[in-house]
Amino acid sequence: MSRPQLWTKDFLIVSIANFFLYFTFYLLMATITVYATNKFHASPSMAGLASGIFVVGTLIARLFSGRSIERIGRKKMLYIGFIFILIITLLYFFVNSLALLLIIRFLNGAALGIASTATGTIVANIIPKERRGEGTGYYALSVTLAAAVGPFLGMSITEHASFNMNFILCLVLLAISFLASFFLKVPKVTLSIEELEKMKGFKLSNFFEPKVFPIAIISAFIGLGYSSILSFLTSYATEINLVDIASFFFIVYAVTILVSRPFTGRWFDSKGENFVMYPAFLLFAIGLLILSQANQGYAILLAGVFVGLGYGTYSSSGQAIAIKVSPSHRMGLATSTFFIFLDAGVGIGPFLLGLLVPFSGYRGLYVTMAAVIFVCAFLYYFVYGRKVMLAKKTQSAEIN
Repeated sequence: MSRPQLWTKDFLIVSIANFFLYFTFYLLMATITVYATNKFHASPSMAGLASGIFVVGTLIARLFSGRSIERIGRKKMLYIGFIFILIITLLYFFVNSLALLLIIRFLNGAALGIASTATGTIVANIIPKERRGEGTGYYALSVTLAAAVGPFLGMSITEHASFNMNFILCLVLLAISFLASFFLKVPKVTLSIEELEKMKGFKLSNFFEPKVFPIAIISAFIGLGYSSILSFLTSYATEINLVDIASFFFIVYAVTILVSRPFTGRWFDSKGENFVMYPAFLLFAIGLLILSQANQGYAILLAGVFVGLGYGTYSSSGQAIAIKVSPSHRMGLATSTFFIFLDAGVGIGPFLLGLLVPFSGYRGLYVTMAAVIFVCAFLYYFVYGRKVMLAKKTQSAEIN
C-alpha cells in the first residue's frame, strides 16, 4: 500500500507560516537587548527583561488560545494571531520609552503564542496519522531553521543597517504569511454539545490536556537543560577562551537536525516512539557532558552534534507523542500544553540555573544538567515508555 501524502500544499503553507513566525521571534530575541541598550540606555538586567518578557506573554497566551481554539475555529484563530502580531510589530516603530518597549514585547509574545498554537494545531490535523512522527519532525524544522537564520540575519542587519530594517523585514515576512494563510484549507472539527459543555468554566482541563502531562513534565526538564546552553554558552566560552568557535555551535546544531530529522521521524512511525526517545535522552546528556569538559574548539562543535541529535529529536518526537495521546477535538490544548511546559523550562531556566553557577561553575552546571537529562530517561520509562512496551506486547500476542 502507498503511504498517504505528506508534502501537500496545506502542509507547506502552514510550515512556512510557522517558520516566519519563529524567524521574527528569534531575530528580535537576539537583537532587542542591543536596541534597548542603545536607544534607551537600559541596564543589562532591563535589556534582558525586554528580551525575556516576550516568553511570559507567549506562555499566558498559550493557556487561553489552547482552551479556545476549537470553539473559535482553527483558521479564525490563525487569522487573529497574524492580525495581532502584525499590529504589534508595526508599533515597534513608535516606541519612545523603555516602559512602552516592555509592554510591546509582552504583547508580541502573546501574539506569537496565539498564532503558533493555531499553526501547531492545524498541522497536527493535516499530517496523516501513519506519518505523524515524520511529519511533525519536518514541521519542527521550521523552528530549527528560524533559530539558526533569524539571529544571524538580525545581527547582520543591526551591524550594517538601521535597526528599523529589522522591524521592516519582520513586517514583510509576517504579511506574506498572513496572505498565504488565506489559501490554507483546514479540516473542520465539529464539537458535540457534550464536548462544548465540558469546555466551559475555569476547570484545569479547560486550560491543559491532562493526558499530555506525563510527556509535558519531562519537557520542562528538557527545556531546563537546553536553557543552560542558550543562556550560558557565551559566558562559558569566554571563560575557556573559545568564544570564536562557540559561535558555530548553533550552526552545527541546526545542520545536525536537518540531516537527522528525515530518519528520526520515520523511525518514530515505523519502530515506535521508544526507539527514538531513549537515544535522544542519552545523546543530549552526552552532549552536555562533552560541553562540560571542553578545552578545545572541536569539543564544543562535537557537543553541538550530540545536542542536535538529542534535544532536536526530543522536541519533535515529544510533540508527536502529545498529539498522539490526546483526543482529536483537543489537539489545540495538547499542543499548547506541551509547549507551555517546554517554554517554561527554557524561560525559567536562566534564572534558576543562574543561582547554581556561583556554586558549581559552568562546568559543574553542565554536568548537573547532563545528570538531570539522564534521569529523564528513567522518568519517561515510568510515565510513558513502559505503557508503549506493554501495548506492543499485547498487540503481538493477539496477532500470534
